[in-house]
Amino acid sequence: MISPFILIAVFIVSTVLGYVIIRNVPSLLHTPLMSGMNALSGVTIVGAISTTGISLLSGGGWLSQVAGMIAIALAAVNVFGGFGVTHRMLMMFHKSKNRSPEGQNSASREV
Repeated sequence: MISPFILIAVFIVSTVLGYVIIRNVPSLLHTPLMSGMNALSGVTIVGAISTTGISLLSGGGWLSQVAGMIAIALAAVNVFGGFGVTHRMLMMFHKSKNRSPEGQNSASREV
């Protein structure tokens, strides 16, 4: 069995490393990286569903089943929220239909 101290140390090191990596990413790459992370979060949902299913089929305790359901719900919120944020970021790059080529609002132009 792996010591809990080793698991906590791995968690802390991975958290710090992830923070340092994300902090050094240029802002132009954030949207493509978020899309990739949403795909990885989808894998998290599959893992949560499969482990919860195994717990249900093997007659695992109620605590593991509740934890699995919470994991599925949190992973789903992460995926849907990530896609929503990515969609809003991509909409910032679309040109407005109400703008003329000169950049003035079409309603305020003089005839």
